[in-house]
Amino acid sequence: MRTLASLQKQQVGLRLPTYLVEELDALGASYELNRSEIITEAINSYIQEQKALMFYKEFDESAKELKAALSGDKKAGTLNELIDELSNN
Repeated sequence: MRTLASLQKQQVGLRLPTYLVEELDALGASYELNRSEIITEAINSYIQEQKALMFYKEFDESAKELKAALSGDKKAGTLNELIDELSNN
């Protein structure tokens, strides 16, 4: 849940190609949204997608490491070594 302070708005300057502004305006008119609402939603969607991609990439790497450790290809470290590795990454 977001705090009230994090929901405050901040003005940001942005330069876009004319064709994108025209498409934004057309989309906004279709859904009764302004440019800021469309751009905010697009950025939020992009950020969430990137976070999910990073999570799944890290999960995949962890699964590969676990598979290697279970198959004996990689030495399984101690808990302290794992904590140190996670703390440094």
